[in-house]
Amino acid sequence: AIEKCAQLGLMLQCAIAEQCKWDRKNYFYPDSPKNYQLTQNDQPLCIGGKVEIELPGPSRNIEGEHRWVQLNRIHLEEDPGKLTHEAFDTVIDFNRAGVPLAEIVTEPDMQNSTEAVAFLNALRNLIIYAGISDCDMEKGQMRCDANVSLRPVGTNSLGTRTEMKNLNSISNVKAAIEYEIARQTQILDEGGVIVQETRRWDVDSSS
Repeated sequence: AIEKCAQLGLMLQCAIAEQCKWDRKNYFYPDSPKNYQLTQNDQPLCIGGKVEIELPGPSRNIEGEHRWVQLNRIHLEEDPGKLTHEAFDTVIDFNRAGVPLAEIVTEPDMQNSTEAVAFLNALRNLIIYAGISDCDMEKGQMRCDANVSLRPVGTNSLGTRTEMKNLNSISNVKAAIEYEIARQTQILDEGGVIVQETRRWDVDSSS
């Protein structure tokens, strides 16, 4: 896992740390019954980096704009189990619990859902090409959490963010980001305040 993570970091132009460490993070949640998670807090394996993305062009056969999305870090941690929420119950699958997971953290460098989709597609293609993972989202081999915040035009300070989870396909990532942008826009237009929170995407209701 360490070798594959370092390979991924080199491919994405990260700086590879000469020393790194793992930390125990208190984690009181049903998908990790030992109540802690091994992760990398202040000394990740890969630092910085960037991914080149291509935005859609004016037509199918014409390339769009190319730009770089900056990365903050890539760190290794252990995967928890999988929670499946049903109508009246939640069931847990522990088959993947404890398996090494590489988490790629970007800078707040994408402006809309189109750029997020282009980033995920570019990243997925690179990882598959390098033989690091098959990145099959249906099997949980690649997952995404999306953080969304808005700010007034012309300002530099970031707004209050919300984190979107349960995004098990690239199309769901796109839909969730667009929904959350519209939700936050309505709140701000009405004079409200965005609350920092984690929100679960509901595929059935698209909300």
